Amino acid sequence: MISGAARTAHNERGVRSEMTTIEVKNPFLDDKKTVAAEAHGIEKIDVEAVNRKAERPQYASRKKVYPKRGHGFFRNVKWLVMAGTLAVYYLLPWLRWNRGPGLPDQAVMLDIDNGRIFFFDLAIWPQELYLVTGFLVLSALSLFLFTAIAGRVWCGYLCWQTVWTDLMVAVERFWQGDRNARIRLDKESWTANKLFRKGMTHLSWIAIAAATGGAFILYFRDAPTLAHEFVTGHAPLPSYVFFALLTGFTYLLGGIAREQVCIYMCPWPRIQGAMIDADSLLVTYRDFRGEPRGPLRKSQGWEGRGDCIDCNACVAVCPMGIDIRDGGQLECIQCALCIDACNEIMDKVGRPHGLIAYDTHRSIQSEKKGGGLKLNIIRPRTMLYAAVISFVGAIVGYALLSKTTLEMNVIAERNPLYVQLSDGGVRNTFTVKILNKRYETHNFKLSIDGLPGAKMTVLGQESEETPLISVVPDDLREIRAYVTVPKSELGKLPGEKTEFHFVATDAAGGQKTTRGTNFRKP
Repeated sequence: MISGAARTAHNERGVRSEMTTIEVKNPFLDDKKTVAAEAHGIEKIDVEAVNRKAERPQYASRKKVYPKRGHGFFRNVKWLVMAGTLAVYYLLPWLRWNRGPGLPDQAVMLDIDNGRIFFFDLAIWPQELYLVTGFLVLSALSLFLFTAIAGRVWCGYLCWQTVWTDLMVAVERFWQGDRNARIRLDKESWTANKLFRKGMTHLSWIAIAAATGGAFILYFRDAPTLAHEFVTGHAPLPSYVFFALLTGFTYLLGGIAREQVCIYMCPWPRIQGAMIDADSLLVTYRDFRGEPRGPLRKSQGWEGRGDCIDCNACVAVCPMGIDIRDGGQLECIQCALCIDACNEIMDKVGRPHGLIAYDTHRSIQSEKKGGGLKLNIIRPRTMLYAAVISFVGAIVGYALLSKTTLEMNVIAERNPLYVQLSDGGVRNTFTVKILNKRYETHNFKLSIDGLPGAKMTVLGQESEETPLISVVPDDLREIRAYVTVPKSELGKLPGEKTEFHFVATDAAGGQKTTRGTNFRKP
């Protein structure tokens, strides 16, 4: 009797011995290579995983990755995401948004000079930075939720490093050709053709990096104004500094370092291990279906072997240079390009898609035992993330809905705390600051409440019983107010310090804002 394992090994040896070999001239390599003639015209790609898990040393110099161009559903999704995100980044500073006269008309701007963040109709003042904190917390929690559901989907599609690296590789492919052509070009001696292709590649990378740095600084000042100042040499010095920094880092990280950023610099691959579980959807090689793997000859059937024909197509398209068949790895960004490459091969050999697919560990264990696909998206981990997101979202939503367009602050003068008048009355001096967050001028009636018999006057408007304070759009006005309590009323105050309120009433809409303070007497 021959065991199943021995029979499989015997069959594989038989297959290899019966396959004919032909010597072909590879148009992308200078030397001749012996290539196995396989079924359906599929050649095994001469590529090795540069980060193979079983052979990973403690230290090794970088092996350049030459990702092959992929085709298929996930590649198309990545093209669309890349085009959309780059369009938003580069064009958003130029989008105009009318906020009224005297105010920035840029839709999205971090106005450092005036201490505001403008996002369409939303304006965030320095005292409202808790809203920014809330948005950042919501973003982090959403990332946790997406990771728990579908692994490093952020890394594979939306991370800036992935988007710009995809763009840089596409430009490199335009000037130097696809994978084999780039390998051949690197092996060639330095000729005029090589200098031209390499030079144009790097010039294109620098142009993209410069556009990236230029777009970044436009978010901090009116874009048309800053662009004109920048090219004429009249922009502020920080604009040139940050332009140079962003340009240099984009060129270095997107064009040169590439996958090294994800492997060694980014902390997220290490953190995300705590976010996934047995029910997280991850790009997975279904070894129960693919093994034992090996080349396929035309007359060979599928009995006694797996669906993987060991063509290395999944390795060739991987931008990280790994072999997904080695199992889960820190380097994998879940871009799913290996799924497209494998499905394309499965079409050629007449096998169903899904040898490499988004799958869960629990589902794999079920399928190995003959069960079906098991998806468990709603589970304690995801429910907890969703609940916390809802809670924080409710807080941020309430803060946005209760966001006022009028604010007032009152500061009592400390030296002196009070002034004893000649008629026996006592006067306190206050600095009142009224902030008008609206996009039009508003008039406010200023009064006091909670201090019987007291009289309030405003410096420069002493004759007005109820002073009318005019505040221009999106600005802060500071006034000096005097509150006097006559001698006859001083005895009615409960102590040396009496609480009362300043009241600012919008003359047009009637909206009121109050601010408490204390009146002091001897």
